[in-house]
Amino acid sequence: MAATETYPDELRYHAEHDWARIEGDEATLGITWFAQDSLGELVHFEAPEPGATIGRDAAYGEVESVKAVSDVISPLSGEVLEVNQKVVDAPETVNEDPYGEGWLIRIRLAHADEADALLEAAAYKQLLEDQ
Repeated sequence: MAATETYPDELRYHAEHDWARIEGDEATLGITWFAQDSLGELVHFEAPEPGATIGRDAAYGEVESVKAVSDVISPLSGEVLEVNQKVVDAPETVNEDPYGEGWLIRIRLAHADEADALLEAAAYKQLLEDQ
């Protein structure tokens, strides 16, 4: 079952439709409700390896849906600490719960100040309305 459209206030958002939940020097990353809705049912997540370094505004993986294959763009730089194996095994988890069980990776932040450039929920919703 598809998730209801939401954009939690505690998250920070990237204009490429990715989100970050920042906790100390770590962040959990995923794609927004808008991204998963636009893609349709996800059928594959090509994840980076734990230990890989990812860069802000750069692709760190791919999501494949019944409609398209899209790069997943990182909102922050860091080292991959964990990949959500549940999403690797059952990509549709992202469609069902994009901000909970459907998270993609967890990273150790390389530059915590990068978070300052991310959007708060209200600004991200405005970005969607302006598209």
